[in-house]
Amino acid sequence: MIISVKGQEKEFEPGVSALDVFKELDREARKDAIAARINGKFIELMVPIHEGGELVPLGFEDEEARHLLRHTASHVMASAVKNLFPNAKLAIGPSIENGFYYDFDVEEPFQPEDLQKIEREMARIIKRNEREERFILPREEAIALMKERNEPYKVELIHDLPDEEELSFYRQGDFVDLCAGPHLPSTGKVKAFKLTSLAGAYWRGNEKNKMLQRIYGTAFYDKEELEDYLHKLEEAKKRDHRRLGRELDLFDIMEEGPGFPFYYPKGMVLRNTLEEYWREVHQQHGYEEIKTPVILSRDLWERSGHWDYYRENMYTTKIDERDFAIKPMNCPGSILTFKRKLWSYRDLPVRNGELGLVHRHEKSGALHGLMRVRCFTQDDAHLYMTQEHVKDEIIGVYQLSQLIYKTFGFEYRVELSTMPEDHIGTEEMWEVATAGLRDALEELKVPYILNEGDGAFYGPKIDFHLKDSIGRTWQCGTIQLDMNLPERFDLTYTGADGEKHRPVMIHRTIYGSMERFIGILVEHFGGAFPLWLSPVQARILTITHRADQAAQKLKKELEAAGIRVEIDLRNEKIGFKVREAQMMKVPYMLVIGDREAEEGTVSIRNRKGQAINGVNHEALIRTLKAEIDSKNLEQSDVFE
Repeated sequence: MIISVKGQEKEFEPGVSALDVFKELDREARKDAIAARINGKFIELMVPIHEGGELVPLGFEDEEARHLLRHTASHVMASAVKNLFPNAKLAIGPSIENGFYYDFDVEEPFQPEDLQKIEREMARIIKRNEREERFILPREEAIALMKERNEPYKVELIHDLPDEEELSFYRQGDFVDLCAGPHLPSTGKVKAFKLTSLAGAYWRGNEKNKMLQRIYGTAFYDKEELEDYLHKLEEAKKRDHRRLGRELDLFDIMEEGPGFPFYYPKGMVLRNTLEEYWREVHQQHGYEEIKTPVILSRDLWERSGHWDYYRENMYTTKIDERDFAIKPMNCPGSILTFKRKLWSYRDLPVRNGELGLVHRHEKSGALHGLMRVRCFTQDDAHLYMTQEHVKDEIIGVYQLSQLIYKTFGFEYRVELSTMPEDHIGTEEMWEVATAGLRDALEELKVPYILNEGDGAFYGPKIDFHLKDSIGRTWQCGTIQLDMNLPERFDLTYTGADGEKHRPVMIHRTIYGSMERFIGILVEHFGGAFPLWLSPVQARILTITHRADQAAQKLKKELEAAGIRVEIDLRNEKIGFKVREAQMMKVPYMLVIGDREAEEGTVSIRNRKGQAINGVNHEALIRTLKAEIDSKNLEQSDVFE
């Protein structure tokens, strides 16, 4: 069989490995590659090749190759744990985005200092450059091997694979693990790694099962990339919205309400500012706001399909002997508002927006600050239209989303998700709906990633993944095209022919959820919000009590101009007051002493460390107002 690498060809016997081919045709690739593709198919470097064609070496820049390296690193970690803690029982150890983890059942919980011991043992394993050898066993022999090695979780996994007559394992020195692979050829290719944290995790994610110990880590192909990633991790810790939410007195989650956020006055200012902006731009783009009930009857949720497809995530209650549910979605309520009257094709499209409070039962282990909560407000909108409107309406939603994300300084990528296995509606409906989304993206010339099988159960969708200031991505907005719920609810409009027709429905969010978007903004800006979003836009600081009257006068002037301001009249040194304001991320500190009080001016310090003296009140207000109205992301330098 003929195999080519970068234009070089040679005949090889079937069963040759990619490593052997690279040795003959590309020695540099043999040294640097961590995986390969033969005719587009991803393979390990040591797997036998039985077909000719083009062989492509893959480095760490390839996403699948990164996962392979990190999966191998998880095995190295598990091997190190077994060396140090022989009684530890192995559970699972996959690669994940930016890293890997492994779950263990141990007699005593791991401590932070154990991570350093495990890292040192991992380094010894890597230095020995142990080979990763794959072997296959029949089911009964696989079970016997795992019982012999006292690995009950692996035995359970094998029992849950009834259709697998043969199972694959990987051996690395004395360490053996049930694993489908793929892996690096040897441990020496794991060149840069770090164990990052400890956590508890229920076996198989079921809170009725035993709590296991999870070790998280990350791995890169070189130390420079690892150091860069660890720096970003440290930056992420500084920006953690849970910590900043408490420190900046914005919001918190309390033991009395796990997954149910509490907003403090400053947090409400931030939230209300976001809602006011949402209302402003939606009104400009032809949306009307509605409000639907939080609790609705079981009949409605059965009709929508949520009772069958989403029941385990819904909170339910009984009222007058009837079953009701607290809404996990806003769409059925919106549909009822559409059904309230007869519509003509001339009335369409109808665009209804709703800041709707929804509740979803999330498992306690999944809760995470504002990012994963049990109640949140979705900035939903539901659009009803004719088939002819679909492309233009999707384009309009996309452009509105683009406008809003640009306001906050977010870059984003787009994914198109198609029909899942568990869906409602016919395949023909899904094909038409998916084509509508795809055609709109292609007309906009938007590059997108195709995400097969990840659509909502009632329709395909476009998802927006926002990139924050330290390079992380967050899934926020979505555009979902739905031809199923209009059918289920018998929605109609009168066409030009005088006959009844079925409208098409678009579900969409832009913030996604108000709570999650606030959490993302806190981390994106590190709590140092642009002026228009800052709960406190300026703080007046007095140097002496003789300046108190002038400070009070300035406060009234700023408030009259719509500027959010605090005043600090405490008998403290000005340096102390300034540092405290800086810690609270106040954009502008306005200092008034005897001289400023006498002249009717103010000395200004901003968060960038810039200072200017002798600014009159009119110039101050004019500049602050201009910065607020423009929604600039950067602070103004101009006070002259």
